[in-house]
Amino acid sequence: MNPYILTTLLLSLGLGTTLTFMSSHWLLAWMGLEINTLAIIPLMAQHHHPRAIEATTKYFLAQATAAATLMFAAVTNAWMEGQWDISQMSHPLPNAVITIALALKIGLAPLHSWMPEVLQGLNLTTGLLMSTWQKLAPFALLLQMQPANPNLLIFLGLASTLVGGWGGLNQTQLRKILAYSSIAHLGWMILVLQFAPSLTFLALITYFVMTAATFLTFKLNNSTNINSLTLSWTKAPALTAMIPLMLLSLGGLPPLTGFMPKWMIILELSKQGLAATATLAALSALLSLYFYLRITYAAALTMSPNTTTGTTPWRTQPAQMTLPLALTSMMAMCLLPLTPGIMAILTL
Repeated sequence: MNPYILTTLLLSLGLGTTLTFMSSHWLLAWMGLEINTLAIIPLMAQHHHPRAIEATTKYFLAQATAAATLMFAAVTNAWMEGQWDISQMSHPLPNAVITIALALKIGLAPLHSWMPEVLQGLNLTTGLLMSTWQKLAPFALLLQMQPANPNLLIFLGLASTLVGGWGGLNQTQLRKILAYSSIAHLGWMILVLQFAPSLTFLALITYFVMTAATFLTFKLNNSTNINSLTLSWTKAPALTAMIPLMLLSLGGLPPLTGFMPKWMIILELSKQGLAATATLAALSALLSLYFYLRITYAAALTMSPNTTTGTTPWRTQPAQMTLPLALTSMMAMCLLPLTPGIMAILTL
């Protein structure tokens, strides 16, 4: 892609998200979401491959449906209440409809079916953008509007954690596994949204860091399915030794970074008298842990035939920048001891 066009699209992507962040009016927020969607579509379709075109079409249809539903609910709220302010959504009907529209936008279960298929059709760089940056604007709106129906949020959160766990069990494609991982993590964030928005923000940031580290690792190894990870030790031996730690961090095992948000969310749910919800969410994390362990086994405990040809690739220099990978992988493993400081900053 032409660098000028690429720069324009990336700036538009940033503009759409920033516009949604800064808006307190539903029309401006909707415009930001639309700019965001329209900017990423050429990035998704830049490789003229049938799978990429199919993924782009599915993504456009899902996002257009969510945006139309959101605008319909915002207009209904203006008609019933006489105002467009995001933080003043007092009527339960438009509030619930907008929550469902934003759930479709970020891919929460049971509105998740587009996400694994779309992510599977994209390359790893665009997939990373879709799994991280594209979640920011809808989450900003959810945090700002404070959905009024607590049962709806708990249903969406629990459904997402369970579907994210079950859906990834029989997958062999890494991008589909990461899509189901994303659905499960988003479910954890939605569960605690109404009780402690700062915890949702913390979980979102740690999810971004861990997902970025995983995507960049797979990109460096040029791996798109589990079997291709068996060759990763010949390309980057040190990185292959760190892959299990990154994946177990995604699974939420101590003493890794991923344990921090899950631990804090379970504590908060228990304080709110939702022990059964916290137990179900924790059990669903075991399902996700199983498919992370499958990838770990393939990457670190399986060795391909040890031939001279097979052991030469590690001598070549990597083509991509490795500084972002180094930073995100360290953060994905080592932030747990900083939990008290991070919580103190979030509660300021």
